[in-house]
Amino acid sequence: MTDDKDVLRDVWFGRIPTCFTLYQDEITEREAEPYYLLLPRVSYLTLVTDKVKKHFQKVMRQEDISEIWFEYEGTPLKWHYPIGLLFDLLASNTALPWNITVHFKSFPEKDLLHCPSKDTIEAHFMSCMKEADALKHKSQVINEMQKKDHKQLWMGLQNDKFDQFWAINRKLMEYPAEDNGFRYIPFRIYQATTERPFIQKLFRPVAADGQLHTLGDLLKEVCPSAITTEDGIKKNQIMIHGIEPMLETPLQWLSEHLSYPDNFLHISIIPQPTD
Repeated sequence: MTDDKDVLRDVWFGRIPTCFTLYQDEITEREAEPYYLLLPRVSYLTLVTDKVKKHFQKVMRQEDISEIWFEYEGTPLKWHYPIGLLFDLLASNTALPWNITVHFKSFPEKDLLHCPSKDTIEAHFMSCMKEADALKHKSQVINEMQKKDHKQLWMGLQNDKFDQFWAINRKLMEYPAEDNGFRYIPFRIYQATTERPFIQKLFRPVAADGQLHTLGDLLKEVCPSAITTEDGIKKNQIMIHGIEPMLETPLQWLSEHLSYPDNFLHISIIPQPTD
């Protein structure tokens, strides 16, 4: 992969200032103060909120506590989506800090998966990585790794250790020189205005004539509505990690540098804010 180490580092250390507030109907023994945290964009809510949980449980009785879940402006937050994706999709044009409501009751079974333990997050994360490598290298790279390498990827993410994670992850970002890129690009496109969870199709980073496909080529083919304009004004923002990459950016470069730790490009399509 081309070595833009600074980009990888900037992506990894992206943070979202967040204010957690206990839902008003939760029963507490005394007033629950809000809890402030810088959330890592590349992680998962249930992986980084132990302190939040402890903070609010201190003012609650044991019998009033069941599984914790989070909500933003009425929308339950899917813990199996990376934090940066949730923010880009739901809150990217709001003032910071991001205000998240904490619940310990009435778990929304229809909207959220249960997350009984860190093992659940690890299983989800590793299954995404395996799916991504099936697309990129027919699973050859991930399958040749040892169990301890898989563990190192997970521990690197869990403990926020950039070097530990990338020492192994860089192998997943390599490809034979003659190929000019991966077999297919692992991506998911999410739209704020639709009920459909996401769009995911097979898409190659290099065209039949050897030209590198761009982000614009991908959107044109799999989600043309994302780049339509009205009277010359673009209707949507295309966000990855809180930035709007140029549509001319080669997909292969984006995949190597702006993928989340699960090795997918998570792309948010959100309506252009009307100021």
